[in-house]
Amino acid sequence: MKVDIPQNKVTTAAAAVIGRLRSAGFNAWFVGGTVRDMLLGKTPKDVDIVTAAKPREVENIFDHVREVGVSFGVMLVKYEDIWFEVATLREERNYLDGRRPAEVKYTSDPEVDVMRRDFTVNGLLCDPFNGEVIDFVDGIADLEQGILRTIGPPEIRFNEDYLRMLRAVRFAARLRLDIEKDTLRFMKKMAAKTGELAIERVRDELTSMLTGSFPARAMRLLAECGMLAVILPEIDRMRGVTQPPEFHPEGDVFEHTMLMLEHMVLPSPELAWCVLLHDVGKPDTYFKEPDGRERFFKHEHLGAEMSEAVLRRLKAPNRLIETVSKTVRNHMRFAAAGQMKAAKLKKMMAVPEFSLELELHRIDCISSHCMLDVYNFLLDRLVENEGVTELPEPFLRGKDLIKLGLMPGPDFKLILDKVRDGQLAGSIVDRAAAIEFVKNHFHYKK
Repeated sequence: MKVDIPQNKVTTAAAAVIGRLRSAGFNAWFVGGTVRDMLLGKTPKDVDIVTAAKPREVENIFDHVREVGVSFGVMLVKYEDIWFEVATLREERNYLDGRRPAEVKYTSDPEVDVMRRDFTVNGLLCDPFNGEVIDFVDGIADLEQGILRTIGPPEIRFNEDYLRMLRAVRFAARLRLDIEKDTLRFMKKMAAKTGELAIERVRDELTSMLTGSFPARAMRLLAECGMLAVILPEIDRMRGVTQPPEFHPEGDVFEHTMLMLEHMVLPSPELAWCVLLHDVGKPDTYFKEPDGRERFFKHEHLGAEMSEAVLRRLKAPNRLIETVSKTVRNHMRFAAAGQMKAAKLKKMMAVPEFSLELELHRIDCISSHCMLDVYNFLLDRLVENEGVTELPEPFLRGKDLIKLGLMPGPDFKLILDKVRDGQLAGSIVDRAAAIEFVKNHFHYKK
């Protein structure tokens, strides 16, 4: 099978790196997620390369080389101001700590290298000059059928590196793949092992899930497999915590939070973590009045403290911790914005986090009672303060989606709303970015 390789600065430079390697007598290919994304019709943001050349041989071929994992055969090569990860074909044996192999053996056989990798959809190689895809593990078929499956027995793959269970969730959510039944069974069976991972690795995977496509699906998969209770027990405890239906017809605290995650558009890590943690204080502040009304007094204050504790446990950057905890603490004050005196309102709007707080409030509203009167009131004040007389024209309309190859239907409104939300939130900055967003998030080859 052949794939169309997008021609841009990154892919062109990566092909030139492979050309240099082959000229020196060493075969080389594009590998992994690069090939997978091209088969899905996406433009890869970076390109990984695998080669028969050993690290010192790679070092002799290129002028600018860095060692990043030389004991595992991984080097960084700079070509035309772009750094590429170049890995030597290898076999790995005897994993002892749920992460690292005790023995690494170089090989010239690409099939041997593929067999040590995690999932079939990531076990593909591609010749950058003719687009020929090399598939030893039926990864193309799994990608076409929308299946995420380990290469070889899942118990072996997960015992080699427990992080692969979190990666499985991230790939399944972002690529809209169904996890193969045996793979899923062992994820559930081995969920507790994720508690043994280095917390920085867990944090980075969680942030990638939250800022990627379909973060709510990722969180639901974590909950289904039992991993959420291990790595984010504070979020798992939100399941089943009921809320007043007149304010939250969508359901319990967990469902409300999942709906908010679904309404995000290209979120920053700050917004994503704010959304996930904004109601984390509700389980511990739940109170039922004698008349049956459900209350969560000062849940935002406890939530701020818990948010800080969660992010410190995950060893998040101090700036992120401070921003998220402050935004969680402030997220209920918008309810009184319409009654605030001008001076107090101006002070509230002058804080550096105000745009983040406003976006959190908007997502909170559309994920519950759907009343945006306070949001629109504050948006009007922003317009007045910035001298803007009207909101910008939408970057895309229905006719633009048709030109992109999408068929008219119920999804049109969803797509246009997503693009518009991103435009107003500032995460989609122009028409080109809007088109790229639609291509990357709504064009699937399954």
